[in-house]
Amino acid sequence: MKKFNFRNFKIKKVEAKDLNDRLLLVNLYITQGLTLFIGLLWIILQRRNPLHLLSWPETPQFLAWGLGLAAVVLAADMLVSRFVTDESMDDGGINEMLFRKRPVWHIVVIAAIVAVCEELLFRGAVQHAFGPYWTSILFALIHVRYLRHWIPTGLVFAISYGLGWIYIQTGTLWAPIVTHFVVDLVMGLVIRFRRES
Repeated sequence: MKKFNFRNFKIKKVEAKDLNDRLLLVNLYITQGLTLFIGLLWIILQRRNPLHLLSWPETPQFLAWGLGLAAVVLAADMLVSRFVTDESMDDGGINEMLFRKRPVWHIVVIAAIVAVCEELLFRGAVQHAFGPYWTSILFALIHVRYLRHWIPTGLVFAISYGLGWIYIQTGTLWAPIVTHFVVDLVMGLVIRFRRES
C-alpha cells in the first residue's frame, strides 16, 4: 500500500480565472457538504435534534416572512447597484462563472442546497450559540470573496442579520431558508439571462 506524503500536499490561493467549471462546482459542493456536516454536528453537540429544526411549520405564515425579506433584499440590491459601480460590488467573477452558462434546473438545485446547508449551520447552530449579531459577522467573513469591498460585505452582514431576525420572529428555520433560496435563485437567474453590455 502506497503511503500518502503530506509534505507534498500544498494549498495555494486560486484566482477565479484559474478555475474551470468542474473545479468550481466541486469546490461549491464540497464546501456545502462541509457546511452541512459542521452544522449537523454542532446542533447535535448542542443536544438538539436537527430533524426538529427542519420540521415543516403548521401554518404558512413563515412564507410571508421569507418572501417579504427576499423582496426587501432584492429591492435593496437593485437600488444599490444603480448607484454603485460594478467594481465596488466585484466578487472576483465567481458568481458570473457559477451562473452565466448554468442550466436553470441547476441554478435551482444550487440555490436550494446552499440555502438549506448555510441556514442550518448559521441560523440553526451558530445563532443558537452566539445570537444574530455575531452570527452575521461570521456569515459575512465566510463570504470571503466580498471582503475586498465594504459595500457587499455590509450587505451580506445586513442580509444575515435579517435572516436571523425572521428566524427569531417565526420560530422556524424555513423562513430564512425561503429567503436565502429566493435571493440566490433570482440573483443566479439575473446573471444567467443578463444581456452582455
